[in-house]
Order: sequence, then structure tokens, then C-alpha cells
Amino acid sequence: MPLWQELPLLLVVAFCLAVLIRTFLVQAFYIPSGSMEHTLEVKDRVLVNKVIYDMRDPVRGEIVVFRGTDNWAPEVTEPVSNSFAAKLGRTIGDLVGVSRPGERDFIKRVIGLPGDKVACCDAQGRITVNGVGMDESYISEGFNSDINQPPNPTQCTSRRFAEVTIPAGEMFVMGDHRAVSQDARCQGPVPIKNVIGRAFVIVWPSSRFTSLSVPDIWKTYAADHPTAAAELGPVPVRRDDPATDALILPFLLTAGLSARSGLPFATRRRRLRS
Repeated sequence: MPLWQELPLLLVVAFCLAVLIRTFLVQAFYIPSGSMEHTLEVKDRVLVNKVIYDMRDPVRGEIVVFRGTDNWAPEVTEPVSNSFAAKLGRTIGDLVGVSRPGERDFIKRVIGLPGDKVACCDAQGRITVNGVGMDESYISEGFNSDINQPPNPTQCTSRRFAEVTIPAGEMFVMGDHRAVSQDARCQGPVPIKNVIGRAFVIVWPSSRFTSLSVPDIWKTYAADHPTAAAELGPVPVRRDDPATDALILPFLLTAGLSARSGLPFATRRRRLRS
């Protein structure tokens, strides 16, 4: 069969493979606000591993994307155009897997897991996890200026907050730019089952290409306190459907075949409330 006759079939196959990959394996997300600065900047694009928590537990210090609960209010983000062309583009984007910006997806860093006791601040102005002060070198400057502001249960403008014991099946998350982030301090812990995946790399702009690894402070804490949350048992792996395991393997094989055959690897891009 001549190449020009095979090309439409190849394009259809490539499109189907891309849809499967971006739906079940890897998804691209757009950062519209500064609540994770300076780890993530406005207009960064990150890739999110969507199957990792079907295979293992979340880890403190990881950056995760999750669906906010009803009490999670959207943060201020860059304006969205409502012109006809913009609306048409978003509609087409929905059809091919690029979601419109109104969805309640957030990106934050995991601070506490089930059974952990999280509070701020200790004598050095640090957050504490199970009584241990954390030297977070990655947080944005300016957060330390609000240490004397009394905590407000409905706002995240204060640096200080009372000790919270994380319930079973939930996690405590915070933005790296604490002065502007609306997070678990005032909006409550997040169900682990709401996690979409782990952000593992910044892919755009190219000048900011970097992996999003767990900071050393959290690796050290995990090594020194391996049973910090033991009283509530292991963190539940996010697996709601027994069929998930049966679905993952075919998609992994599909991704491998796509790479082997040279067909394009595409990811689904979504916009976040960070």
C-alpha cells in the first residue's frame, strides 16, 4: 500500500495511542497562579504521572495534582479570554482532551500524611510535622514576615495555624508561596482518593526544564521517622476500581509500541488552580 494511503491510518492510530496515554498515563498541566513559586512559576507546564499512586503511597515533599473538595475555593489566576475565538478553542480543546480552566484542579506539596500532626510555628518560625521543625529552603521569600499575624480558620494569610492531626485517608498540602497559597491551612486536608497524580518534571518553558524531586529535608525526615504515621496504618494506595490493574498494563504496552514505531507521544494539557 502506498505511503499516502497508509498515512491516514497511521494518523488515526497515533491519535488513539495519544488519547490513551494522556488519559491514563501522563498528562500535561498549565500553572496559572503563583501559589507554588518559586518552584513553579506562572505559565510553567508540568507533566503529571497519573498511575504512580495506583502502585505506591504518596510521599511527603512530593508535588501532587488533585481535585479540590467543595470547600476548596479557587485561587486568583491570570484572566481568561471570553472572546468567540477563545471559547471555540476551549471547546475544541475539550473534544481532544484539553480541559477548560474552570475545573477544580489544584497543585500543592504534600506536607502531612494520615496520622501526622502538622502545625506552625516552632521557635524558629518553621512548620512542624510530629513535633519536628522542617527547614524548607524551597518556600518563597516573604512568608516569614507574617509570623505575628494571628491565625484565621477561614483564610490562609497567616503564617501560624493550630496543630492539625491528619485523618485516615487524607493528606495535608501547602503551596510553596505561603503568603498567597490557599491550601490545607484554611481549606482542610484533601482526600487521597482525589489525587490525580504526581508532578515530576517542568517541560516548558525550555529554560526551566527540570525534574521535581522530593527535597532532601523530606528524605531525611522519612529516614529518621519511618513510623511517624504508624498509628493509623499504611497510607491507602489510591485504587478505587479493581479493574485498574488490568487496564494499566495494556496502556504501558501501547506506550512502548508507540515509542518503538516512532509514532508521536502526546500528553493531555490541563489548566490548574494552583
